[in-house]
Amino acid sequence: MSRYEMIPVAEAMTIVRSAVRRLPSEEVETREAAGRVLAEDVYSSENVPPFRASTVDGFAVIATEGATTLRVAQEITAGEANRPAVAAGTAARIMTGAPVPDGADAVVMIEDTQTADGQVTIRRAAKPGDNIRPIGVDIAEGALVLRAGTQVGISDIGVLMTLGQTRIQCYRRPVVALLSTGDELVEPGEPVPAGSIRDSSRYALMAAVREAGGVPLSLGKARDDRDLQTNLVREGIERADVLLTAGGVSMGDRDFIKPALEELGTIRFGRINFRPGMPLTFAEIGTKLAFGLPGNPVASLVTFEVFVRPTLLRMQGMPNPERPRVEVEIEHDFAAPGGRTEYHRAIVRWSAGKLLARSTGLQLSSRLLSMTGHNALVILQPGNEPLKAGTQVPAILTGPLLSAENLGV
Repeated sequence: MSRYEMIPVAEAMTIVRSAVRRLPSEEVETREAAGRVLAEDVYSSENVPPFRASTVDGFAVIATEGATTLRVAQEITAGEANRPAVAAGTAARIMTGAPVPDGADAVVMIEDTQTADGQVTIRRAAKPGDNIRPIGVDIAEGALVLRAGTQVGISDIGVLMTLGQTRIQCYRRPVVALLSTGDELVEPGEPVPAGSIRDSSRYALMAAVREAGGVPLSLGKARDDRDLQTNLVREGIERADVLLTAGGVSMGDRDFIKPALEELGTIRFGRINFRPGMPLTFAEIGTKLAFGLPGNPVASLVTFEVFVRPTLLRMQGMPNPERPRVEVEIEHDFAAPGGRTEYHRAIVRWSAGKLLARSTGLQLSSRLLSMTGHNALVILQPGNEPLKAGTQVPAILTGPLLSAENLGV
C-alpha cells in the first residue's frame, strides 16, 4: 500500500497553483518577444504620426478655396519635411504618407482633380481635415500603449517598433530540466535489445515544454540506481526552475524518484484520483518545483497538459494559463470511467450548432496513438455505468476544432 493518500484532482490543482511564483523580469529584444508577457506598462514617448500626414495621393489645398483651378507650386513625397507653406491660389502635389505643408488644411484625392500646364483643377470641393491624418491620432504622446501582463502578439511588436521600443521588459521563461528513468530505456537512435524500449517520453515532454514557452534542459536517462537518480534530481533542481521526471514514481522496489524528492524537499502529494497518471507526484524544493510524472508516455503527456503546462505559463506571468473548457456531446457510447476521474483523449468537431466528441480509441497509457490527432481531453467523472451517446460532458480543448470534412464523416 502506498503511504500517500490519493487526493481529488481539484485538490491537486489547488496545491500546485498555490506553489507557483511568477519569475523575475528580464530585458528582451522586441523582435524576439512574440508570446512573452510584458512585465511593465509601456507608454508612448511621442506622437504617431508626429506630423499631419496625407492619407491619399492628391493635392494639398486650402479648403475654403473650393472647386477652382490652382497653380501647382510644389511636389511633396513621403519622407520630405520643411516644405514651403501653401499660399492662396496654389496647391501642393502630395503623396500618401507625406507631411501636409503649413497653410493647407485638406487634401483632395487625385481622382477628383485634373492637371494641365502646371495647374490643377479641383472638381470636388474639400472640407477642412479631408484626407489628413492628424498629429497623434494613432498614438498620442504619453498614452498607455500596452499594460503589464499583456502577452505580446504580432501587432504589439509592430506598435512597439513604431515607437522605437526595440527592447522591453518581459517575465523570464522557466528553465525546465527533464530526466527519464529506467534500466529498460535506450535512445531513439540506438538498437533496441530484447526487453528494452526507446525513450519517447523525454523528447515529447521537451517539445511540450517549448510549446508552453519554457526552455527545456535534458538531463538524459538514468538507470534504476537510487544514488544516481538522487544526484540527477539534485542537479536538475540546481540548474532549472522546474524539474520533470518520467518514471520511477510508482510503488516498485526500483522506483526511486519519490525518495529522492523526499530527501531534497517536501512532497505535497504523491497520488491523485486521475486517469491516466495516478502516481503523479508534486514536490517543492526550496523555491523550485518538481513533478514526478508517470513513465508511460501517454500518462506523462496528459499529466503535463493538465498540471505542468498551466504552471509554466503562470511562472511567465501569463494572464490566462488555462486551456478553453467547453461542454461537448459524445457521439458514441463511452466505457465506464471506473473509480477515477478520466481525461479521455478525444476529437471534437463543430456540427449542427454544437460540439461533438468522439474517442481516439483504446486509451492505454502506453498507446501514444491515442493522442495523435486528438484536440481535446474529455473529462469523465468516476462511475461504473457506461456513458451513452448524446451525453453532455466537459472537455478541455487542446487544439483547433475539426470539421466533418477533416474527419471524413
